[in-house]
Amino acid sequence: MRIAVILLMACLPMFAQDFRIPESVEKLATKATETVDVSLDGALLHLAGRFLSDKKPDDVQAKQVLNGLKGVYVRNFEFDKEGEYTWDDLEAIRSQLRGPGWSKIVGVTSKRDKEHTEVWLKTEEGHAGGIVVVAAEPKELTVVYINGAIDMQKLAELGGRFGIPKIDVQTKKPAED
Repeated sequence: MRIAVILLMACLPMFAQDFRIPESVEKLATKATETVDVSLDGALLHLAGRFLSDKKPDDVQAKQVLNGLKGVYVRNFEFDKEGEYTWDDLEAIRSQLRGPGWSKIVGVTSKRDKEHTEVWLKTEEGHAGGIVVVAAEPKELTVVYINGAIDMQKLAELGGRFGIPKIDVQTKKPAED
C-alpha cells in the first residue's frame, strides 16, 4: 500500500489537469458592456498555420510557435462600473491552477489602482506546457489561456510583430569580469 501511494504521488505531475475557464467567469459576459471571446483550438491553429508562408521569416517563426499549441483562449470583459465581478469569480480560476503541474510565476498587486495580475505556468516533463494570465482591474477582467508546448525563446522572437509585445529574454549569462 505504501509503495502504491508513493507511486501515485510521483505520477501526479503527469496528470496536470487542463485549465478551463469557469462558468462563473463566462457568465460575466451578461454584465459586461464589452466582451472579447477568442477560442482557437488545435485544429483552428493548425489551419491558421497553413495560411502562413514558408518563405517569409516572420511567418516561419509564427508557424514554429503555433506547431506546439493545442489552443488559445482569451476572455476580456469591460464593465461600466466597479463591482460587476467578485474575487470569488477569480477563486474558481485559482483553485484549478493550484493543482499538480501548475506554478504561479508572477503575482502583481496594486492596492492604489485596485489591480491584480497573476501568471501561472504549467510544466510537463520539464517544459512549458501551458500558461494562464489573469489581469483584474476594477472595471475590466482578462483571462488568457495558452495550452500546449510553449517555447519561450521562439515566442520572444515574435515580439514586436503580429501584435505581440517585444519582450527582452536573455538566453546567455552575462560575462563575468
